[in-house]
Amino acid sequence: MKEFGKDMLSTLAFVGLYFLLGDIYIATGVAIALGVGQIIYLKARKRPVDLMQWMSLGLVIVFGSATLYLHDPRFVMVKPSIIHFAIGVVMLRRGWMGRYLPPIAAANLSTRTVDGWGYAWAALMFALGIANICIALTMSPQVWGYFIAFGSMGAKLVLFAAQYTSMRMAVVRRIRASAALPAA
Repeated sequence: MKEFGKDMLSTLAFVGLYFLLGDIYIATGVAIALGVGQIIYLKARKRPVDLMQWMSLGLVIVFGSATLYLHDPRFVMVKPSIIHFAIGVVMLRRGWMGRYLPPIAAANLSTRTVDGWGYAWAALMFALGIANICIALTMSPQVWGYFIAFGSMGAKLVLFAAQYTSMRMAVVRRIRASAALPAA
């Protein structure tokens, strides 16, 4: 979750500020500044900037600027769909989840299990992208804010909890089965 949080920092800050202040324009401006600041910080520390961070920054700048310039919140409201679709496409690649797994899970889970959960995440991203477009184009910014904060985040937390529980049980079963085998 730490890596995902870093990848989506400006988006998460936007949602938090929008919820706290109720002002989509202030939240948008802060998200743009935070996204730029994050890249500057990483570059100054000579740390690599992940592709997802560049993509998130580009989308924040383009859609955020359009929202601020045209005073139309729908631009920034549709942005999460583009991110969800892009992430969903990346999640269709086999093995993407490996960087997020702790060593004990990577060593004890089958490729089929890990890839299966990766595809489940991709499906969720596509579903959330479609739902976000529908809500952004037909409902108020307030309803959209609730969807992003509770519906979208909630769906991700539910899938994370299901994945964690399932993977943990599989790892424990595998370790116990290995311990029960007689030594040759």
